[in-house]
Amino acid sequence: MPKFTTAFVLTALAASTSVYAAPADVLDANRTAMGGAAWNGKLSVTVEYAYSGQGLTGKVTSRADLRNGDWSDNFALGPMTGAQGFDGAHAWAKDQSGTVTQQDGGDQRQLAINEGYRRANLWWRADRGGAAIVDDGEKSDGGRNYDVLTIAPQGGKPFDAWFDAQTHLLARLVEKQGPQTVTTTLSDYRPIDSVEAAVKTHVSSGEAKYDQDLTLATANFGPALDHAAFAAPKVSVADFAIAGGKETTFPFHLYNNHIYADVSVNGKGHYQFIFDTGGENLVTPALAAELGLKSEGQMQGGGAGSGHMDVGVTKITALQLGNATLKEQTFPVMALDKLSPIEGVSMPGMIGFETFRRFVTRIDYGNRTITLMLPDAFDSRDAGEAIPFTFNGNTIEVTAAYDGVKGNFTIDTGSRSSVTLNGPFVADNHLNATNKSIDSVTGWGIGGATRGVTMHGDTLQIGATTVQSPITELSTDKGGAFADASIAGNIGAGILKRYVVTFDYEHTTMYLKPVTHAVADLDTFDRAGMWFNVSGDGFAIVDVTRDTPADQAGLRAGDVIVAVDGKPTTDLKLYDVRQKLRDEAPGTVVNFTVTRGSESKNIAVTLRDLI
Repeated sequence: MPKFTTAFVLTALAASTSVYAAPADVLDANRTAMGGAAWNGKLSVTVEYAYSGQGLTGKVTSRADLRNGDWSDNFALGPMTGAQGFDGAHAWAKDQSGTVTQQDGGDQRQLAINEGYRRANLWWRADRGGAAIVDDGEKSDGGRNYDVLTIAPQGGKPFDAWFDAQTHLLARLVEKQGPQTVTTTLSDYRPIDSVEAAVKTHVSSGEAKYDQDLTLATANFGPALDHAAFAAPKVSVADFAIAGGKETTFPFHLYNNHIYADVSVNGKGHYQFIFDTGGENLVTPALAAELGLKSEGQMQGGGAGSGHMDVGVTKITALQLGNATLKEQTFPVMALDKLSPIEGVSMPGMIGFETFRRFVTRIDYGNRTITLMLPDAFDSRDAGEAIPFTFNGNTIEVTAAYDGVKGNFTIDTGSRSSVTLNGPFVADNHLNATNKSIDSVTGWGIGGATRGVTMHGDTLQIGATTVQSPITELSTDKGGAFADASIAGNIGAGILKRYVVTFDYEHTTMYLKPVTHAVADLDTFDRAGMWFNVSGDGFAIVDVTRDTPADQAGLRAGDVIVAVDGKPTTDLKLYDVRQKLRDEAPGTVVNFTVTRGSESKNIAVTLRDLI
């Protein structure tokens, strides 16, 4: 769902310190330039914008309480509708499928506080709204000079505000939103009801094709609005059902620690979708074309890895999972199938947030089954330990502790790993790799390859649940989800598969109940030292870590594996070969037949522990 920085009244952030003369002069000059005393007595504002961007057009309606910074937005962009807001205590969002969630995970609440601070111009107050403000001096760009302040509202996070040194009008905002840096440019100020308003707002995260433009259409000041105008709306969706009862159970496959199960779309299928608590219900362009679905828009999709994918949206009439059905859904359209060579599994679509939000979902890793339950049929008494979580967009986060250091961790069934610690969390808490560790490619996401230092880590504590020495990755990614400073890290299926995991999204609670038998392929890591993906009739090696068995035996990035221990790769599954290199005992010799250009080579690799 888009985030907007609306431009009628705007921007700042957290902690309370004294404000120096220079920032005070800049902000006082801005108030005068914006209309000064004409703002007195203005208690609320309702603004409408024409929206254009990311391949969509539409309308955004924004409200703000000018006394305290409460706010709400409603938007209709092409086939998408939704809302978002801040009620003074919590951020919230109404997603495109119609459900509403309180958004207190990651930096969602901080960003909502920032937005309210700016919309109410709390920086004009004598105490600057309690924000910590630092003078960054005068900067030049594009032939103009700007007075730049870094502002941190109480409860928010720092952002930069650029004021035109000549006109004193706010010209630019620069704010870190999750792993992205978002720049908002404000221009074409005009008088409305004796105050100045920016008619044009341009929002960019760094790549022009994903830019967004909002053009002011109307603005109306009014009396104080009731608190309900900014509270999360009460909704009850009736677009899901379970035929013949209150729950349905169906099997799944676990490949690369990822969950795959059959679904039907618009009465066709079965299609094998991946189930991902970190994702959304989506289809690929290929499946959309097969089903005759129209895709609109060109939004930015991201995840693990530094890159991104284009995302459109389409309408789905019916999605069926076992005996459960969701009807009339808006689905993102994303080239998830580009990850099929990395997974070695066809990937025509994903089941994510919108499904989990409607049902209570039980994933029994021991018996390889998924059970969807109607919320009023769920009995938690035998579900295991209850762990509360918060929403960060469509992902869920729990408070956990790694080596005694607490943080918010994403729960991610779509991650093959056990524990991944985000780079900023590692740096801030001076977490160091053990002597027995390896720096390598650790996985692959929407944004491409991820890298990190992998080791047997310290204790992970989730509620009363303790996991000793899990495989832990210290991410070295410079972009993407694992570079997000607002999150400590990611807890993936390498941890979750020890449990029967039940997700109750309505009551923001996860339940963990240990499986009753030994878990296969647990706490293992690659003993060869290379990463390979499906390519044509073989497995293409894309990375070989220095001084590992693969490197010492002579394997190189660019080699194509065509046989393993004499078996052609056309008869092998990618995930089975990867597991072999994890689970075969140290000292095992694995023979690879590879092609290198026009040459064919037989290379023997002796496995050994790398962590």
